[in-house]
Amino acid sequence: MPQPRFELPPQYDPHAVERRLYQRWLDREVFTARADSSRAPYVIVMPPPNITAILHTGQGLNNVIQDVLIRFERMREREAEWLPGTDHAGIATQNVVERLVAKEGKTRFDLGRDKFVERVWAFVRETGNTILEQLKVIGCSCDWSRTRFTLDEAYSRAVREVFVRLWEEGLIYRGHRVIHWCPHCLTALSDEEAESKETDGKLYYIRYPVEGGPNSFLTVATTRPETLLGDTAVAVNPKDARHAGFVGKVARLPIADIPIPIVADDVVDPTFGTGFVKVTPAHDATDFEIGLRHKLEMPLVMTEDGRMEHATRVPKQLAELDRFEARERIVDMLKERGLLEKIEPHRHALRRCYRCDTIVEPRLSDQWFVKMKPLAEPVLAAYREATFRIVPERWHATFEHWMENIRDWNISRQLWWGHRIPVFTCTPCGHQWADRKDPARCPKCGGAVEQDPDVLDTWFSSWLWPFATFGWPERTADLARFYPGHTLVTAPEILFFWVARMLMSGYHFMDRRLPFTTVCLHGTVRDTQHRKMSKSLGNGIDPLDVVRLYGADALRWTLVAGGSLGADVILDPNDLETTFAPGRNFANKLWNIGRFILAQLPERVRPIDELDISRLPLADRWILMRANDAVQAATSHLEQFKLDEAAKRCYEFVWGELADWYVEAVKPRLAADAASGGATAAEPGGPPAGAASDATSVAAHAVLAHCFDTALRLLHPVVPFITEELWQKLPGRKPDDLLASANWPSFRPDLVDAELDLQFLRVQQVVERIRAIRAEYRVPPKARLAAAIKPRSESIRAAFDGERDTIVRLAQLSELQLDGGVRGAGAHAVLGDGSEVFVALADAIDVRQECRRLSGELTRLEQQLAALDAKLTNKNFIARAPAEVVAKERDKERAWRDQRQALADKLRSLGCS
Repeated sequence: MPQPRFELPPQYDPHAVERRLYQRWLDREVFTARADSSRAPYVIVMPPPNITAILHTGQGLNNVIQDVLIRFERMREREAEWLPGTDHAGIATQNVVERLVAKEGKTRFDLGRDKFVERVWAFVRETGNTILEQLKVIGCSCDWSRTRFTLDEAYSRAVREVFVRLWEEGLIYRGHRVIHWCPHCLTALSDEEAESKETDGKLYYIRYPVEGGPNSFLTVATTRPETLLGDTAVAVNPKDARHAGFVGKVARLPIADIPIPIVADDVVDPTFGTGFVKVTPAHDATDFEIGLRHKLEMPLVMTEDGRMEHATRVPKQLAELDRFEARERIVDMLKERGLLEKIEPHRHALRRCYRCDTIVEPRLSDQWFVKMKPLAEPVLAAYREATFRIVPERWHATFEHWMENIRDWNISRQLWWGHRIPVFTCTPCGHQWADRKDPARCPKCGGAVEQDPDVLDTWFSSWLWPFATFGWPERTADLARFYPGHTLVTAPEILFFWVARMLMSGYHFMDRRLPFTTVCLHGTVRDTQHRKMSKSLGNGIDPLDVVRLYGADALRWTLVAGGSLGADVILDPNDLETTFAPGRNFANKLWNIGRFILAQLPERVRPIDELDISRLPLADRWILMRANDAVQAATSHLEQFKLDEAAKRCYEFVWGELADWYVEAVKPRLAADAASGGATAAEPGGPPAGAASDATSVAAHAVLAHCFDTALRLLHPVVPFITEELWQKLPGRKPDDLLASANWPSFRPDLVDAELDLQFLRVQQVVERIRAIRAEYRVPPKARLAAAIKPRSESIRAAFDGERDTIVRLAQLSELQLDGGVRGAGAHAVLGDGSEVFVALADAIDVRQECRRLSGELTRLEQQLAALDAKLTNKNFIARAPAEVVAKERDKERAWRDQRQALADKLRSLGCS
């Protein structure tokens, strides 16, 4: 018996494989795309994680999906570019460093702007690449040679260029309006950054005294009594007949006792509260618009950090109180004055800062804005013309609604870390302009200039990611080659934060060329209570813990196979063993089948193209056809972003077809080769290539190697490490060969054969039916049975005859007759095409005892049926019982009658009297 070519360890150890293989891929520059390549490009730009980020499971899911797609297209001989990088994350990063400074008993103001920014840069240089290194651990095949950072010098030039161009086009303006303000981060937020969350709160009904009105007071309902001192009017809807007599009158502001007008405005919802609303123009966006229409005063009554102002309207006992403490004090003061009518529970939407979760305060402020309508309209038109698509398609209406109703973008942030706004103001003459470079003097009068102190919203830099990363505004080779891209993979939460804006900037600055053609929105990773995994809830899973325990492929398989396109992925943070068992078990099974297959293969195996496939045994032709089908299915599923379906089809092929059926079918041929010392291997001096040897182990080796090679290629994008390790052990591999850069299998139309598939299906059914009979009649495992098959057609008969040895061995038969020949007590089965199977049982079981058992079951069943028949013929039961109860009883009757017939057939088959 020949010695195996090598020994694979009995257990797969991912830690002995993954780091070594990843370094080999890096050394061979497998992931590096070339701008001068003649291949068609395929481009994905990574959603840049925050520079402060540590890999969490949601990012793991996002990047594994991207890696599957990029590996798939790389194997399809595309010049695959997956560009990685990080985002400077203005608010998040500044918050982290401010906390570090606070531990020293200082604030950023103690350090000053320049020193604080230096401190942030030091932090970034020390920790900024952490998450990128973690992505390598889970196998991400990014082009690390092109790693970018949104505060790189070249990238910063692009950000500044975009700002100045928008300024020159009149799309940037300074606005005095109510914006979302975070009292903790001390900065403005965009609409998307102030996340709305349903909250259980209270509705306070407050009485305002009225001068000369129909009543001596009116009642206003509000959720925010702390803003009461900023009221400058009370408003009603002009169509609200209940309150028409109040319009034009004067109310007295509670506590402050200041006269304020009662106005009519169409924006008021007459169904909310009492129909009267308080108008606080400096602390509510809707009230701000009312204030503009009615020329109202707009006093601020809160400081930037959410405390009550020192103002004439604010009593001394309230000054400097936190807004929520002030709320309670104001409510007490209203009670003391008899001006609080009632308090009701009220569920309403509250906006919170997307970074620190602080309740956002609407605040009148001067900020920089971008006019978004001119940017959004052409992108919306392109979407309606199907120039690009969003999958799943259920996001279609949401995207259109947001684009149709887009609001101007507040882009200024009151931070120090980030891209400083390049707007300069001349101190002497007041001239203001945007500049691509820092000017020394005013271009008009030569006077000293000051730069705007604010920085740009983080998203203002990241919306340029698809083209600024490739060198724009310079006309680089990378930009020409890799823009526009193809697929963007991201979470729905940033569809409007980032995706929509990238589409707009790409269209506007890149000659009406959109940055990608498909936006793939994946689901959210949740725990078993369907809560989004988060640090605050303590329900997260560290992907690196999973890798340490089970390997990267186990993590990847679980994430990919565990959720369909756009669906949430449910994981149990309290039971990693069970949660990631599918991925771990998958890797172990693949390793075990790989060990067996590789041990059967000689040093050299004939290519499948050298065989006359039409003359191969049925099992060989069938598995080649199923491999071909797996190629077609996996390719189609991946093209449609149905990664889970692709993984499942590959799983079915490897275990349900290759391992469970084909390997079992060819074991005798492989064993014969081993017994002959491997003489049938395709080696110099061996058998000539030709049909005569195609039914021998030469063909079995060729088919087995081809199918396992195909399986490893199909699985590689999902589980790259174990597939690479096994693939390199296949016969004929050279030292420099890598699966990561090998070609994707090609679909062959000539291998499609529905009749062939049906023929082998009948062979499988025969084995399964006989196995079922063995189990049903409790035949001892070692007992060999005689069986006979009556085929329905000549083609099926030929299939049974050709795979006779396979049927005998897998069904554990002593003999197999075609067209009858086996007699006596036994069991019958009918296949899907009408072919019949008879299995003799007289020598394998105690027929008399089995007859007694079946007769007893039949007697009990007939007694139950008699009782049920009596119930169903009882008119009182039919009349009084609910319809669904009667229906269930009739279903039970039908099932029991079918069961009675089956028992009678068994008794007849066994010859029971």
